[in-house]
Amino acid sequence: MQFKTAALAVATVAAILATVAATLPESTVAQGTRLPEEPAIRKALGERLKGLPPVDEVSKSPLPGLFEVRIGNDVFYTDANGDYVVNGQIIELKTQRNLTEERLAKLTAIDFSALPLKDAIVWKTGTGKRRIAVFADPNCGFCKRFERELGSVKDLTVYTFMIPILGGDSPEKAKAIWCAKDSTAAWRNWMVDGTTPPKLLGDCATPLDRNLELSRKHRVSGTPAIVFENGVRVPGMLTADQLEQQLASNSKG
Repeated sequence: MQFKTAALAVATVAAILATVAATLPESTVAQGTRLPEEPAIRKALGERLKGLPPVDEVSKSPLPGLFEVRIGNDVFYTDANGDYVVNGQIIELKTQRNLTEERLAKLTAIDFSALPLKDAIVWKTGTGKRRIAVFADPNCGFCKRFERELGSVKDLTVYTFMIPILGGDSPEKAKAIWCAKDSTAAWRNWMVDGTTPPKLLGDCATPLDRNLELSRKHRVSGTPAIVFENGVRVPGMLTADQLEQQLASNSKG
């Protein structure tokens, strides 16, 4: 999120806050509780940051006197009067925890068990005992690179939700792939080998509209977006080694 230069003239404040973070406890205020400072913060930010989207939530940050402002899946920080904006991360030095990253991970988490897997293209390597879901566009270059990497990851089941969001012929390609006699082969052949999907003959029902709605619900705005069994979402392409590391740290439970 971008702010006017004047609003961001708080770098020294951010540095001081990061330095003292280790000595301060995390907020115990329940999410959804309306804070007495919230009306003033909303009013000040709305007046001073022209074009700011509607604020979804104002809550206490781990630092006394600093408040988290959430807009969608983005967060930034301000004081009780909305006089300053801190656009950065809070690090707890004692534990080396990035508290902002942890918060964002919770905001973007997706309940894997609730995903409509029937709307995904499925394939696996080995036993397939480990699982990921991927939002991908058939014309996404990074999705193709990621698909190639997946082939070398052992014992993995991949559920791919096609979301044609890049324009061009993405919707036509996605429909042709889904409606192919073997949709998994059509997908893999196109993404890995560049083999054009079979021409669509006639019409068939697809889950593409549902997939797009699913992506909007979870604010997936880029591809690939990877979802692990514990709900953690990682945006962007990963190498096989990077995926292995993520699988190790984001196993179910």
